Amino acid sequence: MRGTQPALLKPRDIGLFLDVDGTLLDIAPRPEAVEVTADLLRDLAAAETVLDGALALVSGRPIAELDGLFAPLQLAASGVHGAELRRRPDGPVTLLADGRLGEDAWSALCRLLAEFPGSWAENKGVSFAVHFPDPGTDADCLEAALRALMGRIAASGEPLRLIAGHAVFELQLRGFDKGRAIRRFMKQRPFIGRRPVFIGDDKIDRAGFETALRLGGLAYSVGIDMPGVSGKFANPDAVRAWLHELAQ
Repeated sequence: MRGTQPALLKPRDIGLFLDVDGTLLDIAPRPEAVEVTADLLRDLAAAETVLDGALALVSGRPIAELDGLFAPLQLAASGVHGAELRRRPDGPVTLLADGRLGEDAWSALCRLLAEFPGSWAENKGVSFAVHFPDPGTDADCLEAALRALMGRIAASGEPLRLIAGHAVFELQLRGFDKGRAIRRFMKQRPFIGRRPVFIGDDKIDRAGFETALRLGGLAYSVGIDMPGVSGKFANPDAVRAWLHELAQ
């Protein structure tokens, strides 16, 4: 890791926001194939304790899916790129998005993806995640097709945006992102008065990076160079090692 070193980040001073896939966990061929080790669960639980609860997962996955992955541990979390928010581990999940993407839009997307063999999609209600793991996929062509589809969907009154990540595009309703979720966390205990630290691995995390920095905090990329961030972890294993050190 380069930039500010772990020893300089004092748990009592920071609020920690962690992306999951590609940050805490190694990327897998499919979301359900990721591995969560007992060591990671112990370190997350210990880190939450030394941070006095000021730790939250900020993920593209739904919160219910995060709970399943990290069971029996349950943490404060934001899911679906900021569309869902749970301010404390035992609290309710609040939906921050206005509306949902309908079945007609989903059916149209599924028909479109038949033209791109090897691609597949997740329906998250307020967003559709389109995965194209085959390196032979023409990503530019797929993006153009998705933008055309967005135009047809938006004509029905649903404002949409398209964000890109590692071999994935996500069609989303507007009005939420990881940065807005971090802002909401930072307005309440136990995060209020602390310095936000966000760690993410993808261009799709840009709103989280920018918000943490704008609030006077730190932002770390994982495995990629991002302009303006505070430092870089080489890979998720380096993030897990740092988390273990922080939790001591």
